[in-house]
Amino acid sequence: MITLSTTTKYPLIMKTDISPQYNLIFKILDSMKIILPLAMLLAALASCGPNHDAQPQAAAAPALPVVTINSATAVTQQEYPASLQGAVDIEIRPQVNGNLEKIFVDEGALVTKGQPLFKINEQPYREQLNNALASYHAAEAALINTQLEIDKLTPLVANKVVSDYQLKSAKASHKVAQANLEQAKAMVGTAKINLGYTTITAPVSGYIGRLPKKQGSLVSVADIEALTKLSDVHEVYAYFSLGEADFIKFKEQYSGNTIDDKIKHLAPVSLVLADNNDYPVTGKVDMVDGQFDKNTGAITLRAKFANAKGLLRSGNTGKIRLSLPHDNAIIVPQEATVEVQDKIFVFAVDKANKVSKQPITIIGKTGTDYLVSGGLKSGDRIVFKGFDNLADGTVISPEKLQPAELAKN
Repeated sequence: MITLSTTTKYPLIMKTDISPQYNLIFKILDSMKIILPLAMLLAALASCGPNHDAQPQAAAAPALPVVTINSATAVTQQEYPASLQGAVDIEIRPQVNGNLEKIFVDEGALVTKGQPLFKINEQPYREQLNNALASYHAAEAALINTQLEIDKLTPLVANKVVSDYQLKSAKASHKVAQANLEQAKAMVGTAKINLGYTTITAPVSGYIGRLPKKQGSLVSVADIEALTKLSDVHEVYAYFSLGEADFIKFKEQYSGNTIDDKIKHLAPVSLVLADNNDYPVTGKVDMVDGQFDKNTGAITLRAKFANAKGLLRSGNTGKIRLSLPHDNAIIVPQEATVEVQDKIFVFAVDKANKVSKQPITIIGKTGTDYLVSGGLKSGDRIVFKGFDNLADGTVISPEKLQPAELAKN
């Protein structure tokens, strides 16, 4: 028998004497009172979710600063390693053998032309001079004697007292005596020269180098090592080299039919010292070597610098900075470029404001800008910055960069 209960909000079926299968049905119906409201709630939430069938809203174009590329006259600077030498760099060597008796200067001293530097023991050479003088005087006496013989025989031959053969023989002896006198005179001159070589003087004004030989050393003209080195550095020469490609560009940059004409049109060059500071005086290229070095494939140029204060010395190193003018060069800010696998790119902007990644060819730098020979032309627009995640084909909203902001960057 089945009865209904009315004591609850939702009537429950009361079970009295029922079979087990009816009891299972009652349990299922009882649990549906909870399941059905939950299902309705989930359906309501699902109806509030996003509409996947709706079209996505288009993203706004990114606003990026854009600059217009212009052409202008610019100057690029190229640096080349250089070695410095004095206007005169010479080795001081002995010209006679002997004992080094005196050293008149110290290492690093500034000397003037003609100032004594070294003294070699002169005694052996003074005796050689005395011996040569004695031979000379003997030759003078022999010449006088032959002349007397000629004077004696001349009248006798004229009066036919003696044959002319004796006179001819006397004259021949006289010529021999004259030759002996000339030889003795030359020996005297040689002895004087050798004696003079015992005092070694400075051939030019300049700075003394190291003094490997000390007082009392035996010196020889055959010594491998010089007594010292002397450098005249009132002017210094900076030698640097250009490769074949650089030399061709060098010749094309300047007007003139010959190398000498081109050198005349070359701008002054700067010398960058080892501490990366510029030498305060500019120099001038005054020489191009006559041929390329077959081992290095480079040609040597020389620049001359005044050195009145003696700041530069032979053996200094540095870098020569050449300035190369470029007319109507395309100038691109370095900040507007990106390097990928040794290539330089910019993001060009077309008329539809669509960007494309464009490779460019760099021919030099000036300040913070690149000089470009290919990939861009005057009037093209490029993205100045903010392109880190920019993809090809992206449409942007260009923002004109103000000159003050461009100069600041």
